Amino acid sequence: MCTALSFLTRGHYFGRTLDLEFHYDERVAVSPRNMPFHFRKMGELSRHHALIGMATVVGGVPLYYEATNEKGLSMAGLNFPGSAFYPEAAEGKDNVAPFEFIPWILGQCDDLAQARKLVERINVIDLLFDEGFPTATLHWMIADRSGSIVVESMADGLHVHDNPVGVMTNNPPFPMQMMNLTNYMNLSREPAVNRMAPALNLAAYSRGMGAMGLPGDLSSASRFVKCAFTKFNSLCGEGEMESVSQFFHILGSVEQQRGCVHMGEGKYEITFYTSCCNTDTGVYYYTTYDNRSITGVDLHRENLEGDAVIAYPLRTEQRITMEN
Repeated sequence: MCTALSFLTRGHYFGRTLDLEFHYDERVAVSPRNMPFHFRKMGELSRHHALIGMATVVGGVPLYYEATNEKGLSMAGLNFPGSAFYPEAAEGKDNVAPFEFIPWILGQCDDLAQARKLVERINVIDLLFDEGFPTATLHWMIADRSGSIVVESMADGLHVHDNPVGVMTNNPPFPMQMMNLTNYMNLSREPAVNRMAPALNLAAYSRGMGAMGLPGDLSSASRFVKCAFTKFNSLCGEGEMESVSQFFHILGSVEQQRGCVHMGEGKYEITFYTSCCNTDTGVYYYTTYDNRSITGVDLHRENLEGDAVIAYPLRTEQRITMEN
């Protein structure tokens, strides 16, 4: 499972965790403007906005997990098992497969307003990339500095939800996640106050008791609440390093450690990588499970008029700075 985050300081930052028990040789991928995107039902997009994000690259085709385009619009696909439903192709609709949805939107849209209009015509259909990649059951978060939306294709139709939280996890569907937040309205970063029985001499015995009841488990519903609380109560400077650091700390509040989520057959779900893209500058940062040092790739240092994907293998070995 995974958590996505949109975060605004002076800059706008977008990223996610990828929580899985396996991986597909993910790489930081740049799609230049003239690298054609071939859509199974919608023809070819021969020129488009340049993209940077995390992807599995197969035969020169980047299958993006999340990405940001050169205009500052971002999009991430997160697992949505049991709730996602993809209908058959329909006349008069933009019929795109799940693995095509991110480049379809980010390749053409400048901002969230344009993405909303394009999503109105979307029909996410059940098409395999190939036999080695089963259809991913996903829902999507789209964001820029003006806000974010969640797109969920379900059995009762396509749903587009405003997302004032700027957080997305997995199941349940987004309206239920928002309803669940109301169960935690009492949480506070302030010291605990005795509201239960003021006549009793009850005193806080620890710092942080104002947030007692904040979920700490790794379920998607709990991660949604934990990430939302951390985001809205975190204090951050306006500079790049402060903002990037705080972004990783916010997502660090919901990361998964090896051994805590057993998937059977000796497999354990972990936070394989965490990403953070400055959508204003196009600099994409990431950490991996075994490498806590932040690595960056700058979209605008590449030849954006190129016609082939540019991919960087992840730095997965821990880097430690020794002082003596």
